[in-house]
Amino acid sequence: MSTPERRRWWALLPLTLAVLTLGFDITILNVALPTIAADLGAGTAELQWMVNAYVLVFAGLMLPCGALGDRYGHRRSMLAGLALFAAGSLVAAAAHTAGPVIAARAVMGLGAAVLTPIALATLPVLFPEPRERAKALSVVIAAMGAGIPLGPLIGGWLLDHYWWGSIFLINVPVAAAALVATALLIPEFRDPDPRPVDVLGAVLATTGLVAVVYGVIEAPTRGWTDPVTVAALAGGAALVAVFVWWQRHTRHPIIDLPLFGEPLFVWGSVAAALASFALLGLLFVVPQYLHLVGGYDAFGTGLRLLPVIGGIVVGAPLGERLAALCGVRVPVAGGLLLATAGLTLGATTDAATGYPLTATWLAVTGAGVGAALAPAVDAVLGVLPPERSGSGIAITMTFRYVGGAFGVAVLGSLLAGHHAATPVDAFLDGLTTVLLVSAAVTATGAALTAAALPRRGAPTAIGPAHT
Repeated sequence: MSTPERRRWWALLPLTLAVLTLGFDITILNVALPTIAADLGAGTAELQWMVNAYVLVFAGLMLPCGALGDRYGHRRSMLAGLALFAAGSLVAAAAHTAGPVIAARAVMGLGAAVLTPIALATLPVLFPEPRERAKALSVVIAAMGAGIPLGPLIGGWLLDHYWWGSIFLINVPVAAAALVATALLIPEFRDPDPRPVDVLGAVLATTGLVAVVYGVIEAPTRGWTDPVTVAALAGGAALVAVFVWWQRHTRHPIIDLPLFGEPLFVWGSVAAALASFALLGLLFVVPQYLHLVGGYDAFGTGLRLLPVIGGIVVGAPLGERLAALCGVRVPVAGGLLLATAGLTLGATTDAATGYPLTATWLAVTGAGVGAALAPAVDAVLGVLPPERSGSGIAITMTFRYVGGAFGVAVLGSLLAGHHAATPVDAFLDGLTTVLLVSAAVTATGAALTAAALPRRGAPTAIGPAHT
């Protein structure tokens, strides 16, 4: 392997570090909330905003951040995103009241909104040959998927040994290492013919998505018919509709609407969202099951989620190999079917179920998610012109994240509906319902992608919609 080739593969290091850290940061805070409440005197509303500030900024700004990354440069954007994430983490770790933690979490959400699409958009630049890109993507997807279940494990261990601020402080050396590696290894790349910034489109997209996600967050606690929930969802949907109308009429849109006529882009995005739905549904209920029924603490719960990580790590490269041999349809539809089988097996769980069976269905589901997600995202990247890859993949990631948040809200409402006078029995009924609904969603996704995705053939990047 020549020096330039080795350099390209080493350049995966900062990308992997970035997405791994962003993954476990999504879930690591949850295990620390009781400790933060006690030490900072934070009320329920303040704790909710520590979580929501990150989620709202992340979901709302990903689309414009992806477009700005194409305009101003991928390496520059990654450096900015890592710096923001590290700075926010440092402020949160040093905070003595709830307010600075909430503000710092918003800054971290901004850093994540920059990093997520640009980390993926950089892959086609580093690896223009499709098979190499697919291999590299499988590594990044494995790290992205593994980070989420790692959160409770890392958080539980840190809380057992250090103070609550350590869950934020751990991000700083990781981000610093990624900053150095990015500066040394990631080549700068930007759109050679950048469009004017669509300010109105960015504002419409951000406010609309923030409103929708806020409504989704509030729905399980307030109820789906509560005026606040309805106003947020309806208002957000209206703003998103205006955004789509504006994109069809402005000369310089944030997104390339012709992408939605490309089956690989549309159904790759749908498959990525559904695979994420399966993973988030699993991670929503299983930690509660391990704690309530198994009696494990945060660290013990995280340790027992490791089969999910193992499944993703095995499934992602397997999906990439199958895509190279059979086309993208086989691993995407097959991976969703495998996830369906794992979730269905998980739905048989009861109070007497031993951990070996739990570990089995966790691993099977993780393998299915990995096998579907890696080729689905690669299919999306394959149709994007490199100069617009940041804005293009941001659409997929936004769709995936907002869809996943909506799914978790629905699953949360289903689970809450089973709470009764016998908590464990009621929870197990709710667990069965949540996993069966998740299985139905992935099974539907498997059928749709099997019918709609092309059988074989490498995607070709489509050009910009406007010149």
